[in-house]
Amino acid sequence: MIKRSLKEIHKMISGSHLQSGDESIHINGISTDTRQIQENNLYIPLVGENFNGHTFAEKAIELGAAAIIWDKNEPNPPQNVPVLFVDNTLGALQGLAKSYRDELNIKVVGITGSNGKTTTKDMISSVLATTYKIHKTKGNLNNHIGLPLTILSMPEETEIAILEMGMSGKGEIELLSAIGRPDVAVITNIGEAHLMDLGSREGIAEAKLEITKGLKEDGTLIYYGDEPLLKEGVKDLSIRTVTFGETAENDYFATGINQKINGTSFAVAGNEYFIPVLGKHNVNNALAAFAVGKYFSVDEQNMATGLNKIEITGMRLELVQAENNVSVINDAYNASPTSMNAAIQLLEDLQGFNKKIVVLGDMLELGEDEKLFHQQVGEKINEKEIAYVYAYGKLGEEIAAGAKKNIPGERVLHFHDKEELIADLKKKLASGDIVLVKASRGMRLEQVVESIL
Repeated sequence: MIKRSLKEIHKMISGSHLQSGDESIHINGISTDTRQIQENNLYIPLVGENFNGHTFAEKAIELGAAAIIWDKNEPNPPQNVPVLFVDNTLGALQGLAKSYRDELNIKVVGITGSNGKTTTKDMISSVLATTYKIHKTKGNLNNHIGLPLTILSMPEETEIAILEMGMSGKGEIELLSAIGRPDVAVITNIGEAHLMDLGSREGIAEAKLEITKGLKEDGTLIYYGDEPLLKEGVKDLSIRTVTFGETAENDYFATGINQKINGTSFAVAGNEYFIPVLGKHNVNNALAAFAVGKYFSVDEQNMATGLNKIEITGMRLELVQAENNVSVINDAYNASPTSMNAAIQLLEDLQGFNKKIVVLGDMLELGEDEKLFHQQVGEKINEKEIAYVYAYGKLGEEIAAGAKKNIPGERVLHFHDKEELIADLKKKLASGDIVLVKASRGMRLEQVVESIL
């Protein structure tokens, strides 16, 4: 984590003004949340729609904050600790993170995409950790606050930082890329997430390509080469590119993909690899990690070791088993049509189970065509492989409507009440069955998983 004197912090934040206090005070890390504050932290109060961190300044001091950054327009700054005045505390957080990143002799990998960002981050981290001292985004702290916090928590001896870059709208990836200044940028794919904000897949592709705005002059863009929108978007960029995907036109592609109950095996350029992750679509994420590993000269043995030892952030195609020998694929963290279709396809491909059941909830932020997207997901479900379809939520009703076009109605059930869904589902479950649970995060379908377990 960042360790600097207050004088050094002052110089690192453009436009800041130290009105009082000892410049020699040493800062050990920063915090924006008094619930997580540590001794000698620099407290940076942020302001949101429903909160103002400045109101917790005294609490931060009581808990051991050594100094505080303060918005000069906020009244009543603390008098009993050094205060660094700024025009905007969020801007100060971001500026401090950029300065810290620029001071360190590190390489940075930036990752964005509609689906698979966190999984790909975990895979890249596992591969690079076999050879380098790495630091990666924790969980999904990938926005305009989370990314600066990730950088500022980075040990100085880090050799490679792996930074996930998410977005809620146009311009955010460009901001994150400017802060992180990646040596390598990765775009996993272009899906349908954020259609509500960006209007079209073309708009999404344009927003994801913003990651190249902060790319170093000699940097490399690694992207999913089977996506026409990305291939078109990079034509006018004077940067080195590397592609991965399903087809042999890409620099890296997999052959011999084999889905197993404990993971997925595949080959690249004649070498065999295994990832302890379900879903053939995750092979593409592994190929992205493979390309990054090649960029940093990770040897074949370490590449295989890193891919084999991946630890994926929870609720992403996580296979767990209940005491009654019912298996559950917990993929309740997020959902889009692309990722939901891939998860269903995974379940359909798995063998050795009695009944296969899907529990699917609303996919959010899909814009004006949201009903059509949900219907299409339902229509693609294979009635020969899936015994029951459980749909939950307002838009889940559209999934059920689509499923009923190919699956007998008594095998397709829709619920607005989660407890009723759980009760009915438990009646149908028996030893040897497997259940896929997937929806957008806001639907909180992990409660279904917890009830089954």
